[in-house]
Amino acid sequence: MAADGVADQLAQANLQDGAAANGAPVAPYSASYGRSTIKTLLLAPDGGKSMVGQTLRIGGWIKTGREAGGGAWAFLEVNDGSCFDNLQVMIDKEVAEPVGGLKKLVPTGTCVLIEGMLAETPEGTKQAVELKARQVLHLGPCDAATYPMAKKKQSMEFLREKAHLRARTNTIGAVARIRNALAFATHTFFQQQGFYYVHTPIITASDCEGAGEMFQVTTLLGKVEEGNQLAAAALPADELQQLRDQVTAQGVAVKDAKAAAAADKANTELAAAAKAAVDTLLSLKRQLAEAEEAALWVGGIKRTPTGEIDHSQDFFSRPAYLTVSGQLQGEYFASGLSNIYTFGPTFRAENSHTSRHLAEFWMIEPEIAFCDLVDDMRCAEDYVRFCCQFVLDRCMPDLQFIVKMIDKEAINRLQHVASSSFTRCSYTEGIELLQEAVAKGHDFEDKNIHWGMDLGTEHERYLAEVVFKQPVIVYNYPKHIKAFYMRLNEDGKTVAAMDVLVPKVGELIGGSQREERLDVLEARMKEMNVAVDDAYLDLRRYGSVPHAGFGLGFERLIMFATGIENIRDVIPFPRWPGNVAF
Repeated sequence: MAADGVADQLAQANLQDGAAANGAPVAPYSASYGRSTIKTLLLAPDGGKSMVGQTLRIGGWIKTGREAGGGAWAFLEVNDGSCFDNLQVMIDKEVAEPVGGLKKLVPTGTCVLIEGMLAETPEGTKQAVELKARQVLHLGPCDAATYPMAKKKQSMEFLREKAHLRARTNTIGAVARIRNALAFATHTFFQQQGFYYVHTPIITASDCEGAGEMFQVTTLLGKVEEGNQLAAAALPADELQQLRDQVTAQGVAVKDAKAAAAADKANTELAAAAKAAVDTLLSLKRQLAEAEEAALWVGGIKRTPTGEIDHSQDFFSRPAYLTVSGQLQGEYFASGLSNIYTFGPTFRAENSHTSRHLAEFWMIEPEIAFCDLVDDMRCAEDYVRFCCQFVLDRCMPDLQFIVKMIDKEAINRLQHVASSSFTRCSYTEGIELLQEAVAKGHDFEDKNIHWGMDLGTEHERYLAEVVFKQPVIVYNYPKHIKAFYMRLNEDGKTVAAMDVLVPKVGELIGGSQREERLDVLEARMKEMNVAVDDAYLDLRRYGSVPHAGFGLGFERLIMFATGIENIRDVIPFPRWPGNVAF
C-alpha cells in the first residue's frame, strides 16, 4: 500500500491526531501517522499498563507471525527497532481481510502500521500489554519464499552478505543500539568534562602514525583516457634519442653558421644560412619538447623526469590520503582550546583479513593541554568506566540477549569494569610477568618474551584476563617500538606511552604524553627518519605546552561490551580487503 494510500486512510478515519488526543505517546516525527514507538510502551516503568484501554498505532516489521483458532485470528510479533523486545499484536481475520487476509500479515519481514487498543495480558505473561488490532493502515508485503532473513538462526558470515537487511535481526539490532549508546556516552562524557568536539579532516597530506598503509585520494585516474591520448604521441626510446642527437647536432650547426656569418658580414647568403639553421634548431627543439612531454605520460598518468607521479596535475597538487588519525590536528586545537576530542572515521589500507581489522573504522581521540601521562591514564580509565555504566543503564534488554546468545559474561564484565579501578603496570613489569608465565609452562604462540618486543594480542589478553583479571594500563614502553611524538623519559630508553588492555580484546586504548620539547622532538624525528608538516613543529616553537592524549578504536569498545568476536559485525557496513558492498 503506497504512502499516499496510508494518508488517505488516516484522513478518512479522521484519526491523524487521535492517538495524541487520547494521551498515547506519539513519535514526534511520525505524527502524520500517529505512530507510537514500541519502546515507549514496553520500557515504560509499568510496562505500558497505564496506557491500557487507549487506541494507538504501532508500526514495524513482523519478527514472527502465526495463525491460530483455525485461521480465525493471528498473533504477530512486531519490532520497530526502538528496543529489543517485540510487541505482540492479536488480529482477527475480519480486520485483516481489507489487506488480503492473515496470510499476508504473518510472513517474517512484512512491514505493518496497525491501529488497535492496548490491552493487559494475562497474569504470568512475559509482557504486560498487547495490542488488539482494529485496522491495518499499511502493509508492506514480504515474500517468505525469497526473503533471506529466515526465522532460523543464521551465521554472521551470511548476515554480512545481507548487510542491507541484517539490522532486522536480533543480534545486529542489539549491537546497533549498544553502538548508539556508546557513541552517546562518548559525547556525554567529554562534554561533561569540559572538552570541545573538533571535526578533524578525513582528507590529509600527513601520515601521523608513520605506518605508510594509507588510501590515496586522487583525481588522476579520471584523466587516464586523456593521458593515454597524449602518451600515444610518444616516440619509441631510440627515436627520442635520435631527436635529442639531432638537436645537439643542429646546435653545433647553428654555432658554426653564426660564426661564418659574423666573419663575413657582407655575405647575405651566410646570414640567410645562419637564420635558416636557427629556425631548424627551434623547430627541432619544439618537436623534442613535445616528444619529451608525451614520454612523461605512462599508463595515462604523467610522471616527473625522475619517473615519479607528477602530483602537480592532481586535485590537491600534492599527494593526499584518507586519514589514519585526527591526532595531529587535534593537537593543533588543544594548543588553543586546551581540551578537545575527535570522533570520526579513520582508514587503513592494511591487507589484513583478521577478525580485528577493518579498512574503515571509527576513532575517539582526546587531546589535553597541561596533562602528563598520569592524568592521561586517569582520563582513559574514567572514560571507559563511564561508557560501561552508561550501557548497563541504557541497554539492559540488549545485553541480556547478548548474555543468552553470545557471551554469558558480558554483563558481569561491564559491571566489573564500571566498578573497579584499573591496575597500572609498567612495560618492564609486564615483560617479567609474561616471562614468569612461560617459565611455568604457559604456551604462547610467541614464546620469545624479551624486553623491547612489541606485545601481541595474546600477551595483552593474558595480562588482562589471567594475571590481573581486569583492565590494566601498561605504561613506559621502549622508545623504538613507539611513535616519534611520544615524550622521551629521563632514562632515554622509554617513552611516556600507555596502552589500556581489557579482557576479550587486548589493547583498547593507546596513548601518550606528547613530546613538547622542540629539540628532543627534532632529534627523535631524525633518529626515526620521520618528516611532518612544519606546522607541527610550530606548536613547540610558539607557546609550547605539555600535553597528552589517546586514541580508542570505537569498534573494539563495542567488541569488549558485547563479546562479538569479529569486528566486521559491530559496524553497520564493514569494509575489508576485497569488500566494499553496500
